Amino acid sequence: MTDCIFCKIINGEIPSYTVYEDDVVKAFLDISQATPGHTLVIPKKHVPNIYEYDADFASQVFARIPKIARAIRKFNPDIKGMNIVNNNGEIAYQSVFHSHFHLIPRYSDQDGFSMHFADHTDQYDDAKYESIAHAIKEQVED
Repeated sequence: MTDCIFCKIINGEIPSYTVYEDDVVKAFLDISQATPGHTLVIPKKHVPNIYEYDADFASQVFARIPKIARAIRKFNPDIKGMNIVNNNGEIAYQSVFHSHFHLIPRYSDQDGFSMHFADHTDQYDDAKYESIAHAIKEQVED
């Protein structure tokens, strides 16, 4: 794509702080650095979101994430954990429409990064859970 910032980074048109690269992915520091070491892993093939992956492509991209995550963890002994985040669609906070994974090292619960999962347990019963699960199962493709 000619207007995709990540494609431009892959092509060397925009500089990046690369931490890993091979024929399938490029991993580089996120310019925002939510926490020190915040890294983006992007496929070199332009794919807008997770919905466009097939099983083979997913296995190629995802297989590299643990290796990169381990390298990030090893770079700083203060890292206590890591969030791995993939946003799909504007409503899900995707701002660059070239699929990417955020590897965000966690140092403490005061490191400036947070996620919030609302608890709506009180709004569900077995029938509602079963209904949703069944509806999703019906849509799974082989």
